[in-house]
Amino acid sequence: MAGDEAAIRARFGLGWPGFRLDVDLALPGRGVIALFGHSGSGKTTLLRCLAGLERAADGYLAVRGELWQDEAQRLFVPTHRRPLGYVFQEASLFAHLTVRRNLEFGLKRVPAASRRIPLDQAIALLGIEPLLDRMPGRLSGGERQRVAIARALATSPRLLLMDEPLAALDVKRKQEILPYLERLHAELDIPVVYVSHAPEEVARLADHVVLLADGRALAVGPIGEVMARLDLPFAHDEDAFVVIDARVAAHDEAYALTRLEFAGLPLWITGLDMPLASRVRARVLARDVSLALTERHDSSILNVLPARVVSLDEADPGRTLVRLDVAGTALLARITRRSAAQLGIVPGRDVYAQVKGVALLR
Repeated sequence: MAGDEAAIRARFGLGWPGFRLDVDLALPGRGVIALFGHSGSGKTTLLRCLAGLERAADGYLAVRGELWQDEAQRLFVPTHRRPLGYVFQEASLFAHLTVRRNLEFGLKRVPAASRRIPLDQAIALLGIEPLLDRMPGRLSGGERQRVAIARALATSPRLLLMDEPLAALDVKRKQEILPYLERLHAELDIPVVYVSHAPEEVARLADHVVLLADGRALAVGPIGEVMARLDLPFAHDEDAFVVIDARVAAHDEAYALTRLEFAGLPLWITGLDMPLASRVRARVLARDVSLALTERHDSSILNVLPARVVSLDEADPGRTLVRLDVAGTALLARITRRSAAQLGIVPGRDVYAQVKGVALLR
């Protein structure tokens, strides 16, 4: 990927007393890239470097073949000349302009010949057609953020930056806006860099993850790989999980169930009202997976998957975290150390993963 001109190549060294950002990243040229980590890890600082709002003394940034910064050549493209969109925690709309005029203001930044995202597409993508004649003061928090995102898209950015856009919203408004955010990676051929410290947002939206801590990237890669790594702090959280991308394979109307498929294996969940072949993403918590040495049929657990033990982590004195390979898909199981000893759980052992709960994300 590093040699692909459609990718992002970013290297920044920037510091002040008590903190230093030091990253060297090769990121994909499309999809949602989550900058994930606890407060103070450097997420927003990295985003500001990408935007050109912070100038790193040791800095290099190329986006889809365009060089935006190279301090070795004393090259630095200022923010206003970078084809990017930036969405803040607060929508920051012009209070004296209607929604339509706010969108048109963003459009003015871009010459007609450079407009790659038509305004009508941005409006439809965020579902704001009914809001166009309203003033910002008459919008809910979720509606304001949808307008702000549409305004950013109206600039036809080559890179869209989003700094915790849901942080200021209550749970209801977050649920209102999340489906629109999901559409960004499905319908836009641009990279979206999304800052968050909320695991549920990352699980639902991200295709690629940069896990940050103390200004450094602890891990970079597809979400399914990063979230299943035992050597990362997140794996030891009570809510450690993996995500599984699957498709709708069948509906069992008699029992109100839907069968998903991933890597040729079934995964049963509560019935969905979705067409066959629809793509979905599921989350499986490590604590919802138990292990057995034989395939059991005398249990209420529907999802029993053949797996192989990849690695173990026994940092917790009473529990063992097990990384499994299920037909090429990573899965985590958290079991007691006594159970691990009794079953002889060691790397390379074939087992059956009993999945007690599956949450559909999208």
